Amino acid sequence: MPPISTKAVWPKMIFTMDRKDEHLQLLGNSTRYPDQYSPELLETFENRHPENDYWVKFNCPEFTTLCPITGQPDYAEIKIMYIPDKRMVESKSLKLYLFSFRNNGDFHEDCVNNIMKDLIKLMEPRYIEVLGLFTPRGGISIHPYANYGRPGTKYEQLAEQRLARFSI
Repeated sequence: MPPISTKAVWPKMIFTMDRKDEHLQLLGNSTRYPDQYSPELLETFENRHPENDYWVKFNCPEFTTLCPITGQPDYAEIKIMYIPDKRMVESKSLKLYLFSFRNNGDFHEDCVNNIMKDLIKLMEPRYIEVLGLFTPRGGISIHPYANYGRPGTKYEQLAEQRLARFSI
């Protein structure tokens, strides 16, 4: 019996996933990598468990951006954690969005805050935090952290507590 081809099996798996209602444009299609900062790449899908509080964590160990002054590359590990509400970020769109920083010139702190703000605008999470673990340049490493909790809720208090206790 000949070996099973991945190409023959994989499309069948996609069609049995019952996520056609999500209108996702990037997942399952050819990848075109952006050459400039592109928050419009971000896509969401419906949270199937909005009654639950739970964490979603993404880790991007190969994040790159450019120094806005020298144009030299900066490298980081970006960690994103959030508690979703009604919408969640789709991971391939997040990967391409983070890749879009590659030719963008921003300070480390700006990258972390822009990522957080773009994700808040996209999915309106209950809580979110973004940490950038930038590699040293000139003998100094920078680790910016930003967080947000929905105002007037227990998530706002969570944001205050986690920021006050933040440590790497």
